[in-house]
Amino acid sequence: MEWLYCIAYFFGGMFFTNAIPHLVSGLMGRPFQSPFAKPPGRGLSSATVNVLWGFANLLIGYCLVFHVGNFNLRALPDAIALGLGILGMSLICAQIFGAINGGNSPKSLSQD
Repeated sequence: MEWLYCIAYFFGGMFFTNAIPHLVSGLMGRPFQSPFAKPPGRGLSSATVNVLWGFANLLIGYCLVFHVGNFNLRALPDAIALGLGILGMSLICAQIFGAINGGNSPKSLSQD
């Protein structure tokens, strides 16, 4: 059953990571992509919607990490599962939001 806990920690890391861009954008008062926009995931949602969506992600991540099994950051399997979830969602967000916001194309530092 330990591997089931690691799966929960992996997805918990993904939800924790997904909360970051939504909360930051919402707290800054900026619109940002969310599943509730039109088209979903590509259009912009209000800052309030992003704060609510980011908070929901935090709650889900918290439940998955701290209420499934007995999460211990000092236990290597637990830490690896959480870390891989964070890394995985970070890469997914970089690709999705980078494609929408122009962050996937390298730009020259000099404007010659």
